[in-house]
Amino acid sequence: MSEGNGGGPLLKVDGVSVRFGALVAVNRVSLEIQPGEILAIIGPNGAGKTTLLNAVSGFYHPYEGRIIFQGQDRTWLKPDQVAALGIARTFQNVALFKGMNVLDNIMTGRLLKMKGSFVLDALYWGPAKRQELEHRAFVERIIDFLEIQAIRKTAAGRLPYGLQKRVELARALAAEPTLLLLDEPMAGMNVEEKEDMCRFILDVNSEFGTTIALIEHDMGVVMDISDRVAVLDYGRKIADGPPEQVRTDQGVLDAYLGVGHD
Repeated sequence: MSEGNGGGPLLKVDGVSVRFGALVAVNRVSLEIQPGEILAIIGPNGAGKTTLLNAVSGFYHPYEGRIIFQGQDRTWLKPDQVAALGIARTFQNVALFKGMNVLDNIMTGRLLKMKGSFVLDALYWGPAKRQELEHRAFVERIIDFLEIQAIRKTAAGRLPYGLQKRVELARALAAEPTLLLLDEPMAGMNVEEKEDMCRFILDVNSEFGTTIALIEHDMGVVMDISDRVAVLDYGRKIADGPPEQVRTDQGVLDAYLGVGHD
């Protein structure tokens, strides 16, 4: 964490609104993510959850409000600049290079960490070779951590969906993020695959010290792994607190039961 953060939240979303024409997808949302916590962002379909993650990661820019990361205003940065600061993400729909094998897919997550000379890289000589070996060794540790050694040379497009989601998590971890954004990491998984992914998310948080914000529809998962839950509905935040508190919040119950959703 940067010294300028002064012990405050790792990420602060301050009154952020995102609009698409006349549609306000995120409406003056404020929330904070503390260092080392797991925050779940939940809500009915169309509540603005993915849009909010897209604003944090630089894919969308808000028309009002600010996004503060490590004490600095990052509202108008582009996605590659946000990633360079230490924010990595996975996507609701898997975004792997389907024709590349698992190892090479994960290696693409190291690109922002790679520095060198074009000439040396082209010749694969000296520092370039050492750097390649160091990055590959780091990626191999992630492969071991996520227990995907057996598929490291398999084309990503040939894998079942649950394993593709795990490879996408590996690629995000390869960037050594301070903040990891997970957009529906359990979507399309069976019960066993969900249990594995829950375990890996908890291990990433505890062993790597990575702060995590995730969007998830499985309320059992949310209640089991989250330190805190923020709830969106119609683009507004309607609740924010510990899982036990949010579970019994009347506004949250109304949103999920469809009250006011005519």
